[in-house]
Amino acid sequence: MSQELIIRVSVFLAVFASLACLESFQPRRQAELKRTERWPGAGVLFVSGAVLGRLAVPTGLAGLALWAEGQGIGLFNLIVLPAWMVGVFAFLILDLSVWGQHLAMHKVPFLWRMHRVHHSDPHIDVVTALRFHPAEILVSLGWKAAVVVAFGIPAWAAFLFEVALNAFAQFNHANWALPKRVDTVLRQLVVTPDMHRVHHSTDHMESNRNFGFCLSIWDRLFRLYKAQPDAGHADMEIGQKDWRTARDQAPIDLLVQPLKRPKDQYSAGLSSSASGSQSD
Repeated sequence: MSQELIIRVSVFLAVFASLACLESFQPRRQAELKRTERWPGAGVLFVSGAVLGRLAVPTGLAGLALWAEGQGIGLFNLIVLPAWMVGVFAFLILDLSVWGQHLAMHKVPFLWRMHRVHHSDPHIDVVTALRFHPAEILVSLGWKAAVVVAFGIPAWAAFLFEVALNAFAQFNHANWALPKRVDTVLRQLVVTPDMHRVHHSTDHMESNRNFGFCLSIWDRLFRLYKAQPDAGHADMEIGQKDWRTARDQAPIDLLVQPLKRPKDQYSAGLSSSASGSQSD
């Protein structure tokens, strides 16, 4: 096992275990379904996506970055900047690109069919952060790879961003009752669980807001930020109007869900985005 993979797995397990424990002792909401009904399907998606990702890009984004550096391809391979400045710019570029990809997943119908699997979870917790269809994983990997090569992102910066993105995704999906004062301070810079939970509302006026995973500035900048759900966090409905039963969370059902036609109009990806913003 490479050193890169050891770091990835170690950080992942440490963050996952910590948040899973916090969810158990300080839950923000009560789940409609048991963990045993939701977690196996998400686990299969996660493992399938990880395997396909490694098969598609065996060297990972860091390997592609090294290749681009060797070829002299990309912005940061053509200009000379201090390492700290490159690191900051690289993180901002990658985080904005992930934000833009997430927005596209909601606006482009065939992309939404893939991403809908993530949003059809009737509850939101740390495992929801792993619940992405393998096809979406490949699309996301291809997009990030293009950004890394085009901008000449250094291998170390690409690696650190991926580790941070994975950790932040678990954090902001966690069903953890983060103290209100802590949440208020943190969300000025990063996406908190309460902030991201709004995005998982069945109300499309809310799920078309708060697209960020790491930094919260992009939603504020593009006027897509909503501070709190209208119904409150305890009473808001999570997920999609369709696919809410335990059977819908089974591995095979999740894998074939993009091929299914929903009854709810928004689940079909036919709604338009909301305009305007709502601040604290």
